[in-house]
Amino acid sequence: MSTQTRDLFDRVMDEHWAAEAAHDIEAVMATITDDAEQDLVGSPTHPLRGKEQIRAFYEQLFQLIDQEELKTVRRYYGDDHLVEEAVWTGTFDGVLVGVEGKRGRVSFRILHVIEVRDGRISRENAWLDADAIREQLLSAEA
Repeated sequence: MSTQTRDLFDRVMDEHWAAEAAHDIEAVMATITDDAEQDLVGSPTHPLRGKEQIRAFYEQLFQLIDQEELKTVRRYYGDDHLVEEAVWTGTFDGVLVGVEGKRGRVSFRILHVIEVRDGRISRENAWLDADAIREQLLSAEA
């Protein structure tokens, strides 16, 4: 893998995460391909295909979360993909993990597998630690 490819992948991901943190749907959409696929593993509404479905997801998501930080722990690179381990911190609505009526500040691990084509994200798989989120939300009121 060339340094140029790694730099491109890093730029694409950094732009995507910054757009998510800013709740800037147009900027998020600019980082993905028209035929992108997004899969929040374990979600009954995923996978999503195409910008229309993905946009609708972000419109709802941005009402339910407020990210303070997404800290990349490490990235592993392939020719057309990367794997990113990160820690997400911010305010999270429990409805996303089956704890309706609970909302609070959480920090959890998340793993992304990202495919990149033509300088944009063509596929995203995300695994998050839903048990850690639930535990933090439920213990916040205890």
